[in-house]
Amino acid sequence: MAIPVLAANSYAAAQKLVEAGSITAPSSGGFSDLVTQSIAAFEGQAKHADQQMSNAISGHVDYVSAVTAVAETETAVETLVAVRDKVIAAYDDIMRMTV
Repeated sequence: MAIPVLAANSYAAAQKLVEAGSITAPSSGGFSDLVTQSIAAFEGQAKHADQQMSNAISGHVDYVSAVTAVAETETAVETLVAVRDKVIAAYDDIMRMTV
């Protein structure tokens, strides 16, 4: 039951990144450029959440915005971990193939 929810959350997080323009189709590098862009987008989102929390603590931003930013970052972390797990599983499958 948790797998479909995780998949839906991961898809929603990826869709938000695409809609925001954080991730674009790679022009020539292929998969490695896509991974690099995704990690850069994740880092930007994490920095934004850190900034929102700092601003909330100092009283410059409301707590709802800060909590929303942290929740979005949590979803991004879950997505990143899910993609990493799938890449590792694919690598394991390739290593088990007979030549």
